[in-house]
Amino acid sequence: MEGVFLGRQPILDRNQNLVAFELLFRVDQDAEIANVTNDLSATANVIVNAYGQLGLQNILNKQRGFINVSAELLMSDVILLLPCKHVVFEIIETVSITDEIIQRCTELKEMGYQFALDDVVTINEKIERMLSIVNIVKVDVLALEKEALTTLTNELKRWPVLLVAEKVESHEQANYCMELGFQMFQGYYFAKPEVISGKRADPAKMSLLKLLTLVMGDCEIEEIEKEFKHQPGLSYNLMRMVNSVAGGLPQKINSIKHSIMVLGRKQLQRWIQLLLYASGNPDESMSNALMQTAAARGKIMELIAAVDRPHDKNHQERAFMVGILSLLDVLLGIEMQQIVEKLGIPEDMSQALQTREGRLGQQLKLVEANEKGEIASIQTILSELSFMTLSELTDVELEALGWANRLGEAAN
Repeated sequence: MEGVFLGRQPILDRNQNLVAFELLFRVDQDAEIANVTNDLSATANVIVNAYGQLGLQNILNKQRGFINVSAELLMSDVILLLPCKHVVFEIIETVSITDEIIQRCTELKEMGYQFALDDVVTINEKIERMLSIVNIVKVDVLALEKEALTTLTNELKRWPVLLVAEKVESHEQANYCMELGFQMFQGYYFAKPEVISGKRADPAKMSLLKLLTLVMGDCEIEEIEKEFKHQPGLSYNLMRMVNSVAGGLPQKINSIKHSIMVLGRKQLQRWIQLLLYASGNPDESMSNALMQTAAARGKIMELIAAVDRPHDKNHQERAFMVGILSLLDVLLGIEMQQIVEKLGIPEDMSQALQTREGRLGQQLKLVEANEKGEIASIQTILSELSFMTLSELTDVELEALGWANRLGEAAN
């Protein structure tokens, strides 16, 4: 059977919560962009794959999907196959805005469909005619200098439309668009398009990342509790887990706050880190494999750090975290730099995660080489570290894998 592929790029709100996905035409798993020669064919491919092959619920969950539409598709009855509550029709820049197109969009809007204008860089007469019909305007921030972007944004604010900053590629651009009042954001700075072939969409991952930030940032318990309350399923899991591990306590734990206090910050932090890997469909081998690998990495890093600095618990804890976090970019589909900035982690950990440099970076390189069975690299790094032998590394690896397997069994 031929593979079914679909690109999906997150669209986030001002608090970096996931609010929608743009669904993109892709021909294989590795394609970062697609060479679209026929707009109708590309969109039809996206629709067939999203709705027929992969299942809409799996791709969008409860988010809306932005789908590029050509003039041909807009005018055809095929478009009515798409349920209006799930999609936003993104009118691509190649669509010629004629009276016929405007009339068709007005009819579809009356049926409940929503529209976005794509790649807007200026307001001309034709775009102005569409601004009373569309709900959303996507501004190509990469194509505009600051002054032009400011002028365009101020002009667009005269219409009742939501503004999306698209093609945001840097921290500076993101901040500037935030200052200008954009409500939504999309671009490589936040997340590259992910090519999916059946993987389940999981917006709860961003919420888990936010929780991890709160716990690591020593926030008040009340603030952590508040975030848990936005995630009923997570709260239930927390209390169930704490009640199962704290079986010896005289009374049942029945509040989030009590759970957090019983578990303690360090354990809560570890639990959230592991949940990030398990937060996909529980039957999905990808999530389970990542969780197992991340758990084993964390533990093996901690055990190596214990051989390196047996009396430095803080160093061992940081090593565990580096191991766990080292696969988060793969899982979330966002750059490691963004994760590091979001979590505000110490310099030595940041260096290890981004460039594999420093003491922890070298140990992470060792763990990665060990996973791939690269004997020459393992021996080189071991001789550079000079505190561990190959047989000691094997012992540590077996201990870590046993721990990760027990953890996996407990989670099921």
